[in-house]
Amino acid sequence: MPELPEVETTRRGISPYVLGQRVCDVVVRNAQLRWPVPPQLRSELTGRTIEQVDRRGKYLLLYAGDACLLVHLGMSGSLRVVTDGAPLLKHDHIDIVMADGSTLRYSDPRRFGCMLWLKDSPMEHPLLKSLGPEPLSEDFDSNTLALASRGRKVPVKSFIMDSHVVVGVGNIYANEALFMAGIRPDRLAGRISAQRYARLTECIKEILGRAITQGGTTLRDFVGGDGKPGYFKQSLHVYGRGGEPCTACRTILTEVRIGQRSTVFCPRCQR
Repeated sequence: MPELPEVETTRRGISPYVLGQRVCDVVVRNAQLRWPVPPQLRSELTGRTIEQVDRRGKYLLLYAGDACLLVHLGMSGSLRVVTDGAPLLKHDHIDIVMADGSTLRYSDPRRFGCMLWLKDSPMEHPLLKSLGPEPLSEDFDSNTLALASRGRKVPVKSFIMDSHVVVGVGNIYANEALFMAGIRPDRLAGRISAQRYARLTECIKEILGRAITQGGTTLRDFVGGDGKPGYFKQSLHVYGRGGEPCTACRTILTEVRIGQRSTVFCPRCQR
């Protein structure tokens, strides 16, 4: 599933191609995504200019005049720029055609993503309104994380994956950040010291920042806005490596399920 680094990689990849471009057509081949594509999308978006491309959590926001196109990539979606004549693939559901002939193409094999047209403030939309701070912003610091953890009796991995606490720390990056911080993922969030949360905050920022620099993590379907895969998979220390030796101490990594998600950690390096 595309997580924050993959979505940010997509935002950075498509921005140079769509900013300032006028939309001359919208082609919807399959409207049945997680929520149906609004039938008025073509008439509303055509003729408008893309003025800004932002991200909030795992959502992309394309601002055009007094409205905004909200895009979520779901479990397997991608949003990439293609040129005239690019062959259509089986799961290419939506094209946003620009005046210069380029096309912003949405592909989604599982169709769990969405493309919604918002006339009101997107930050007041139910999908965005209750989201926590952005992990790479100044709003997310060790005090914020430590205070939010007090009294919480959930595993720390589930805690940092809660989008109301902090957005965008998906399964891959939660595993990796906890390994870097030396914290067992099954420790209760409320039992971890403020000092250790300070270290975990640093690690979350570092892991996500490095993943964005390397274009995200391609495990199955993800490609960036340029159609290329991400390379952070080569840097994974624990995720997907259950039963293999720890890269730091050579102890065999333990794999368990936390919150119905695969979780891998080193029983020696993490406590």
